[in-house]
Amino acid sequence: MARWEPNARGRLEEAALDLFAERGFDQTTVEDIATRAGLTKRTFFRYFADKREVLFGGGNQFQALFVDGLAAARATATPIEAVTISLEAVAPFFSDRHEHARRRHAVITANEELHERELVKLASVAAALAAALRERGIQEPTASVTAETAIAVFRTAFERWVAGDGDRELTELVRESLEALRSIAATA
Repeated sequence: MARWEPNARGRLEEAALDLFAERGFDQTTVEDIATRAGLTKRTFFRYFADKREVLFGGGNQFQALFVDGLAAARATATPIEAVTISLEAVAPFFSDRHEHARRRHAVITANEELHERELVKLASVAAALAAALRERGIQEPTASVTAETAIAVFRTAFERWVAGDGDRELTELVRESLEALRSIAATA
């Protein structure tokens, strides 16, 4: 086994995505993933608690992108301006990850348990955004409504992006989703 080769984590992630696509999530074992990556189960468990973590291991970093983006907004920004800055800060993170994101999304949407976990992750991001908005002095229910709306905008843009062929940037789709939101709000 090629245990000495670099990027064990990345190799495990790619092996897992390949196997999840070929066999399905439930039919793939940690042993299968480690073997495909040319590593041992022990090495797998150095990086991931279980096979779900291959798909969700970056959750804290993902949440931090949103919160840090929001923190970069000027103090006088309206709640929607602040989350717009946050969304535009998150989108570039995915710029060179279209194929990986597309494959990951396909695995998650094909498995109810994983889909639920993805929704919980997004709810956690919304809660963190709402907390950050409250820290900026935004009162309830405005903070929570704005945060949930930001996640809906992100999710809509992201799903369009992964469904596409990668020729459009996620940032562009986020802006289109925000414009749709503005149009809806203007007619309300």
